[in-house]
Amino acid sequence: MNFGVISRRRREGLLSAASAGFFLLLIGFLFLIKPNLYSDTVIFFNNFNATSTVRNTQIKLPAPDALRSATNSTVRKANLDVYSAAQQFSLAWGIFLIALLVMRFAFDSAWRRKARNISDIVFWFGAIYLIQTWLIGPTNSLPYPTDAQPWFEFWSMMIVLIGASLIIRAICLAAYRRESAQDRKEG
Repeated sequence: MNFGVISRRRREGLLSAASAGFFLLLIGFLFLIKPNLYSDTVIFFNNFNATSTVRNTQIKLPAPDALRSATNSTVRKANLDVYSAAQQFSLAWGIFLIALLVMRFAFDSAWRRKARNISDIVFWFGAIYLIQTWLIGPTNSLPYPTDAQPWFEFWSMMIVLIGASLIIRAICLAAYRRESAQDRKEG
């Protein structure tokens, strides 16, 4: 396919429009396949309490109650539904980002956009793992967690994942700049 006739700016505009459209379709589809997602989300956010981040400390942050409340199956189910919806969103968005990266190479997008796309892919697939390991797993397991430790560990690992994604972006950009410098020397 010859994309040379369309300006680079227009090609990027098409990719941005496709991203926005897919995002809205994905959100709508999640609410379609999970008809209780709205009420589950309301239950999820209504059951947050200030909780100590570490035992015997005065530092308190919001955490969902269901991690500590083994008897409230409605809240636990709502939390699991919200977590699984977030995981499904992450998977679908990650797959879309892979297709978008392929299009970026086909459209000869700027390398900084490709690098951002690669780091976003790492982030969203990493989020799938973190949601399963620190949110769905503990909420769905027996014995139930007696504190909000998995919740706070999840957010700590999300910060680590954001850092790893930024490092990957920097590595991609550095590799491209080095390759470009070598091409200029040879040319």
